Amino acid sequence: MIRKKERKKGPVWKHFYSISEHDDSHPHVQCIYCLKDFQRAVPERMQAHLDKKCPSAPNNAKSQSVQQNNSTSIIGYTDNINEEIVRKRGSVWKNFHIIGKYGDSHPSVQCNYCSKEFKRAVPQRMQTHIEKCEQVPNNVKSKLKQSRQQNTIKINNINDYMSEEEQKSLESLLAKALSSAKIQFSFVDNPFVIQFFNHLRPSFKLPNGEEIKIQMSQTQSLNDITYHPEYCHQFEIKTEDGSDIDTDTTIDLECESESKKRTIFESCKEAAEKGDIKSIFKLGRCYANGIGTEKNEIKAFESYKEAAEKDHVESMYKLGCCYQNGIGTEKNEIKAFELYKEAAEKGDLDSIDSMYYYDKLECCYTELRHCYENGIGTEKSEIKAFELNKEAAEKGFVESIYELGCCYENGTGTEKNEIKAFKSYEEAAVGGHIESMYKLGCYYENGTGTEKNEIKAFKLYKKAAEEVDFGPSMYKLGFYYANGIGTEENKIKAFESYKKAAEGGFFDSMYDYRCCYAKLGCYYENGIGTEKNETKAFESYKKAAEEGHIESIYKLGCCYENGIGTEKNKTKAFESYKEAAEKGHVESMYELGCYYENGTGTEKNEIKAFELYNKAAEKGDLNSMYKLGCCYRYGIGTGINVIKSFEYYNKAEKKS
Repeated sequence: MIRKKERKKGPVWKHFYSISEHDDSHPHVQCIYCLKDFQRAVPERMQAHLDKKCPSAPNNAKSQSVQQNNSTSIIGYTDNINEEIVRKRGSVWKNFHIIGKYGDSHPSVQCNYCSKEFKRAVPQRMQTHIEKCEQVPNNVKSKLKQSRQQNTIKINNINDYMSEEEQKSLESLLAKALSSAKIQFSFVDNPFVIQFFNHLRPSFKLPNGEEIKIQMSQTQSLNDITYHPEYCHQFEIKTEDGSDIDTDTTIDLECESESKKRTIFESCKEAAEKGDIKSIFKLGRCYANGIGTEKNEIKAFESYKEAAEKDHVESMYKLGCCYQNGIGTEKNEIKAFELYKEAAEKGDLDSIDSMYYYDKLECCYTELRHCYENGIGTEKSEIKAFELNKEAAEKGFVESIYELGCCYENGTGTEKNEIKAFKSYEEAAVGGHIESMYKLGCYYENGTGTEKNEIKAFKLYKKAAEEVDFGPSMYKLGFYYANGIGTEENKIKAFESYKKAAEGGFFDSMYDYRCCYAKLGCYYENGIGTEKNETKAFESYKKAAEEGHIESIYKLGCCYENGIGTEKNKTKAFESYKEAAEKGHVESMYELGCYYENGTGTEKNEIKAFELYNKAAEKGDLNSMYKLGCCYRYGIGTGINVIKSFEYYNKAEKKS
């Protein structure tokens, strides 16, 4: 049972500790490399963390697509190398992927949205295509149009051009200005600031918050800082669990000396003693993670409690976590629920100037919804969980928009509404939510809540699969390539997709997991889309069979019977056929009947053989009809009956 659970969750889980006391499908986990905290485990977000954010994750922890990107020169629109092309050639290139020779100045390219090919890449033609292509999202078109305007605008009839050196110089000056004024890095993400810089100097590419944060970190040094009350607000201190104390400049404490960590702790403590609320909260984080002091969960709890009583929303959330999990205090789910509720109610998006706090407010909603769904600290209420989900979705939290779609799809806390479910998944997919892309693909595939469109379904599965090797989408992609649905038939790509799906994991449904290995077994056995490899075929069938895939259990019997990828073993073949037959597999009933009739791999038992032939024949199996004819003719497991013998021979012949 343990092995089955691990397979169900996929290999990404082995890179995370489970620290939740609740046995659910989305537990509280921590990255084993940087101890980044995920209150609600979502596999694609966990993998994205390993791929893009975790500084300590080894290469084998990253998804296959990322590993390949580290060693290949082939460009895809999500590859790092494409960013270099976009920088050198222009932003229109990120909407195409190269399918020709990379070194060419005008390679063959293909649109990422409608798969239109250009044998010779010409930016003007590519730009015109993007503007006219119906499959391209409006936000992509507007960004591209804005980019083109910035590149061609004239100031006082002089072309506004900025060299790379000037760009870097201005970025550095901006970082120094923000740092010296103690302005948070998220300042540059403000829409009005972006608009201001666009009008001031259109050719200057304003860095986003994450980019300017790196610049700011390079302009400051802890060695130059002496204590002042705002000191501990200047830094985003990365804690043991990978989350952050504040929001301006990243200091990777794993690389800092103990004396510097101690300086951070002392500064937070001194500011906290003077009543600074944020410092009280940060002091709690220091105690919780052992930053510059010994780890002390009780003192961490007390600090969070003190700050929470002063209406510090983040502290309310952390205090709720303490009560829910019994950290530094006795476990009290009722208090945890009340704190999550208060934090969610007091969390004002307009006052949130950091993505970190924005994410924590989302966590408040997630935990509160979890309480309603599971009756933690309050009465279980699917209706209240739905209403809370809807409220969080209206605030723009992508995970909540996805969960809202699930509520509409399954009628959880509200009436089923496929159209509203479709719209929710669509909105979340636009926000980059991987599971929503997959769900949206399913809706287009089946015409649920919208018109059936297999081309759109294929593109959504492809996008979700390419983002983080999302297993269910990879499996769907393989199926589409194998059968030429929404794209041209391509057995090689089908095989590659099935293989990545099986290796990548992320399956909510064991059905998809089993089917992946079953498909791989078939492809290896028959050399479809890859070289024939009976050993790998046997191994694939075995994995699928172990998870209950009936056809693979039968195939495993065939492998044991005929020595395909393993040694011949009639006893194991008998056991496999017996297991599959008991699950209703018709061909296995016939094979099992033969084994009983001849005493192969088991004791001879003609009565059981006759019963199995009869059962399979009733389900339309021609071989079993013929065998029944033989049984009645020669009295095998039953009395001789020439008339019935003739009838079954005749049935088998007519249906063959």
